Amino acid sequence: MTQESCPIKCQWLLTNKTRTDKVYGMFKKILLTHSLAFSLLACLALAARAELLVGTASTSITPTLPVAVSGQFHLRIAKNVESPVLAHVIALESRDGEGANTPSKDIAILVSCDLVYITDPVRSHIREEVQQRLPDLDTSKIILFATHTHTAPVTRDGRYPIPGKGVTQVEEYIAFLAKQVADAIEVAWNRRKPGRISWGLSDAVVGYNRRAVYANGKAQMYGPTNRPDFRGFEGPEDHDINSLFFWNEAEQLIGMVVNVSCPTQEVESRSAVNADFWHPVRKALQRRYGDQVCILGSVGAAGDQSPHLMVRKAADERMLRLRGLTRLEEIARRVVRAVEEAYEVVQNDRHADVPMIHQVEKIRLPMRIVTKAEYAEAKAEVEKGAAEIKKDPQAAVRLQMRMKWNEGVVRRFEKQQANPKPTLEVELHALRIGDVVVCTNRFELFTQFGICIKARSKAMQTIVIQLAGPGTYLPTEKAVAGGHYSAVVQSNLVGPEGGQILVDQTVEMVNSMWK
Repeated sequence: MTQESCPIKCQWLLTNKTRTDKVYGMFKKILLTHSLAFSLLACLALAARAELLVGTASTSITPTLPVAVSGQFHLRIAKNVESPVLAHVIALESRDGEGANTPSKDIAILVSCDLVYITDPVRSHIREEVQQRLPDLDTSKIILFATHTHTAPVTRDGRYPIPGKGVTQVEEYIAFLAKQVADAIEVAWNRRKPGRISWGLSDAVVGYNRRAVYANGKAQMYGPTNRPDFRGFEGPEDHDINSLFFWNEAEQLIGMVVNVSCPTQEVESRSAVNADFWHPVRKALQRRYGDQVCILGSVGAAGDQSPHLMVRKAADERMLRLRGLTRLEEIARRVVRAVEEAYEVVQNDRHADVPMIHQVEKIRLPMRIVTKAEYAEAKAEVEKGAAEIKKDPQAAVRLQMRMKWNEGVVRRFEKQQANPKPTLEVELHALRIGDVVVCTNRFELFTQFGICIKARSKAMQTIVIQLAGPGTYLPTEKAVAGGHYSAVVQSNLVGPEGGQILVDQTVEMVNSMWK
């Protein structure tokens, strides 16, 4: 380098040798003093490097027909499949550095199932099946959640008066379900390869608050809104569409997690197997991004939400006619458009070296206390139903589910006499990947609770997934005061007090990952 080619400051130093020597000595001293610090920083940078591995798989959990389908108060036997019910798996591993021999830092296996909920026996059976195939895998890191379709097979034995012959039995279906899902988890785990992740946020109107409130302060699920005493809706709505995108080494999109704060029950009353709106959502996204994309549908906090319209129905029906779409197709159009919008923005913001932390905790929440009045009312309903069935045994098809609904309240009250402060154990997951966090709960969690979690979370983006367990509504204090289905004691194992504890505990788990 010549003097002429040096920057101005270098020229000044070269023409002032004495000052140059002093400056050189100063820099030498600084370098010697801080060389250890620089070395430590370099080592820490290397140590902090993490490699994200991703594997995906999908499988059918469509049953042998005929089969009883879950989600209503009466028995429905499905004799046809309108759309297949599926399970989708994304297996994730964070390794401490790159290469096959580097140690694992953490793992998470996300599993979405087209079911109404995930019962404890189903979750246990699936984890046991996986443990047999992958004995070294920590099966507590498997997160199973349901899309809440009301047209999927029954997975809770004894809930409906299912005929003993000619219909797939609950235990048969659970065995089939567990094998199919465990096989898919094994495949996804063994497919793990270095990959990348992006996260995105958009919005679409899919869910509406379904609890109408009236002048007397009372509420009603799906209550009429054209009454003079209608005063509005009880709680908020959440129109966020949260998306996670996963790529493989070849920069090919291979997986998505899509989160919608609305239960999947547009066609809930049909006597057929149907994945509801997630089927057209998945088909449209795969047409857009390729059949290789594994799409995990998930439900945000939406215990008081529904895709069914409560107002402006005529205007909506006109728009459907003009578009030439069914209501199911319209919902799918909105979700797909929101995912595409997020994808266009974040597709080049891909991350391979990201912090990944997966916490699993089992906590005990206070159960909702059954009052004497509630006990007496439930007991009377059980006796009334039993009398009707005695007169007409065929009435069991119509009444058994509601009777069991009330019998549960009777049993809870009787247990309270020995244990006046009962609690319920629940499993919570909090998964941080980069700037996004996924947190789960077992309930049909009222939307206000989910909004509180999002608002208090330190994560840049927070995805709440409900129904990672056997369900039951978890209402707000306002909802309990309003009454009606979903907020009465028959609908709730845990009440508003437990809901706040759930929020606080979830937020604590999430925020601990950013300390």
